[in-house]
Amino acid sequence: MTKIILFNKPFGVLSQFTDKGTAGSAHRTLSEFIDVPDVYAAGRLDKDSEGLLVLTDNGRLQSRISDPKFKTSKTYWVQVEGVPSDACLQDLRNGVRLKDGMTRPADVKQMDEPVGLWPRNPPVRFRKTVADSWLEITISEGRNRQVRRMTAAVGCPTLRLVRYRVGEWTIDGVANGEWVAV
Repeated sequence: MTKIILFNKPFGVLSQFTDKGTAGSAHRTLSEFIDVPDVYAAGRLDKDSEGLLVLTDNGRLQSRISDPKFKTSKTYWVQVEGVPSDACLQDLRNGVRLKDGMTRPADVKQMDEPVGLWPRNPPVRFRKTVADSWLEITISEGRNRQVRRMTAAVGCPTLRLVRYRVGEWTIDGVANGEWVAV
């Protein structure tokens, strides 16, 4: 039977079980949180991002989730610096030109800060003179740091990035730093 684990990854944790960085590196890894043999992350979530990470022991499922050719959609809650104009939002919806080419169109909505969102440690920097706002962005590809690069390209850099959904799975009911088997 296929193992599927939904993990709500905290900020600062690598999406791997070992840290193969430089000698003496003290990065936190999945092994601090998950003690289930033979499961691996289906896709990545960078160290500076939080939220849903799907792990499985099924290579085909892992590929279906992480390979862009399958177009598995992923939804992110994104705190951005500034308040995006309608034109900026439309640019995200149409696709944004990045150094590695045009992105696919994204589904983008303005939103309030998510209810029940855990505090980030360390907190996001706060500046009295610069507003921030929240967006819900759904993409169907997974380039390296794609959402961050997209928001920066339209003039609204990402301050906080939380992956809420991957395909049919969400972080609903999974506390930050916790996991559930489905």
